[in-house]
Amino acid sequence: MILRFGWSRSRYGLIRVVPRRYLSEKRGGGLGEIPAATTTQVLRNLGKYLWPEDNPQVKRRVVLSMGLLLGSKAMNVSVPFMMKHAIDSLSTVDASDAVSYAPVAFLVGYGVIRTVAAFTNELRNAVFAKVAQNAIQDVSVKTFRHVQDLDLEFHLGRNTGALARAIDRGQRGIDWVLRSMVFNVLPTIAEVTMVATVLAYKFGPVFAGLSIGTVGLYAAFTMMTTSWRTKFRKEMNKAENEAGTKSIDTLLNFETVKYFTNEDYEAKQYKKFLEKYGAAYYNTQTSLSFLNFGQNVIFSASLTMMMVLAAQGVMGGHFTVGDVVMVNGLLYNLSVPLNFLGTVYREVRQSLIDMETLFGILQVKSKTTTIANPAPLYLEPVKGSKRIGEIEFKDVSFGYTPSRRILNGLSFKVPAETSTAIVGPSGCGKSTVIRLLFRFYDPQEGTISIDGQDIRKVDLVQLRKALGIVPQDVVLFNESVMYNIGYGRVDASNEEVCSLRTLIVDAAKMAAIDSTIQSFPDGYETQVGERGLKLSGGEKQRMAIARTMLKDPKVLLCDEATSALDSTTETEILRSLRSVAAGRTSLFIAHRLSTVADSNQIIVLNGGKIVERGTHDELFRQPDGHYAAMWKLQQNS
Repeated sequence: MILRFGWSRSRYGLIRVVPRRYLSEKRGGGLGEIPAATTTQVLRNLGKYLWPEDNPQVKRRVVLSMGLLLGSKAMNVSVPFMMKHAIDSLSTVDASDAVSYAPVAFLVGYGVIRTVAAFTNELRNAVFAKVAQNAIQDVSVKTFRHVQDLDLEFHLGRNTGALARAIDRGQRGIDWVLRSMVFNVLPTIAEVTMVATVLAYKFGPVFAGLSIGTVGLYAAFTMMTTSWRTKFRKEMNKAENEAGTKSIDTLLNFETVKYFTNEDYEAKQYKKFLEKYGAAYYNTQTSLSFLNFGQNVIFSASLTMMMVLAAQGVMGGHFTVGDVVMVNGLLYNLSVPLNFLGTVYREVRQSLIDMETLFGILQVKSKTTTIANPAPLYLEPVKGSKRIGEIEFKDVSFGYTPSRRILNGLSFKVPAETSTAIVGPSGCGKSTVIRLLFRFYDPQEGTISIDGQDIRKVDLVQLRKALGIVPQDVVLFNESVMYNIGYGRVDASNEEVCSLRTLIVDAAKMAAIDSTIQSFPDGYETQVGERGLKLSGGEKQRMAIARTMLKDPKVLLCDEATSALDSTTETEILRSLRSVAAGRTSLFIAHRLSTVADSNQIIVLNGGKIVERGTHDELFRQPDGHYAAMWKLQQNS
């Protein structure tokens, strides 16, 4: 059966299921709803990094690069003059002269100037490299930090591979545009101006007009042809994106591929994208050959006309043979940057497109808004009590989509330094409560507060530092065990760093995983693999518990924290969790009721509303209640 449009239930709520092809076309190749910045916005943003107000060192490098650029081009234009004088000197040398120093001096000068021009050009590259890299680093870090700050909805809707490639191409686009402007466009403009001025002064306006006309015709043909070729390049990039996305998705989900023995299917899909890429690449290369041939025809025709005019001037006695050589040298120097004009124009356009996506990412606004000057989060005793960390949901309503709400007017309190469990059937909104507490989303209605402070009005970083979570789906970095557990306290002070390893081992012992880690080949330095795939589900979950213990949060949140554990290990972990929860406000999301039976308060959700609340004994004594029915069903099974 072919899956078409419809709705499907997931742990994130109700989501729309659409064909993959529709997703790739409508969601920008896996990037979600990312607005593209305009070319004007791109250039304006780029200018800020090219001429930063707070970095005078970069400004000095830009000015020095411009000076070296002008000096290099001036010497390039003077090279044909040296050759002209050398040729003219040789034509006037008497055969009886044993030694003639003039031609030799001009030829030596010719070589020196060429060498100095090359040195100046390379020095300019070296000086400007720091400017380009500074801009790339600033934009990259800003983009990376911005993506990290975006809400969970953005990250659920984007494709990791496509986003990474968009950022990577945008970074390369910055480097290309800056280098093209400084090393190609501006030098070409400067050289054309100098050559036209020299030709007008030395040979008359006809030569200057021909040189400017050639450049204009050359540029017009290049831009028109390149604009026509752009569609082939876009098709090629799209096919490359699709092929790259397919390969990354297949590698990330290799277990699923093997479970269903779909290796051949994935290879055929990958081949299909490569074939599309090959067809687009053929069109790109064919059109490039047409562009190169057309450019050669325009420049060769112009060069021929100027050489004929110069030859007529020699025959008329107006010019010397050296003048002919100089005209040829000037035009040859001009041809070098012009030969790259098509490539530069195409790549600049493509780079601007890539940068539009990159800067467009920076325009994406998180739906989890923050106020301008958030108040610090104070965890203080409430109403004269010595306890801290009271959580309150007041008339909270929330839905992942407008058409279906997950929570409907939810109101409850978790008294400070007590444990509360939330239970109920799948899809009733248990995990949503934790996401709202972490402000991955904000409720459409109602307020959530900690110690009487609305979490939307307090500092988001302080809020999340105060919360510790053991998630149901644990994902680990492709690093060592030590790194993954130590991730719970990366901001440790210098004094704490010395004892951090001891703290990590203590946390692992509390999570009942120390003995398991000791049995690994490299102990705590063992690599866990991508997303922790080298570990079992229970091992990953215990490492997540150890990581949260190391964080030492004020409020402990557990979302099915023992779902991947066997009964024996579960008993050990529950004992450890109770020890950690002592003196902390703790909220447990659970499916197995036996794990939360000793909680101070149990809240039963159904349909996004509280249908029952109380202790285990109180709820169990309600024979017709939801909790009692779930308990009996689980005990019987």
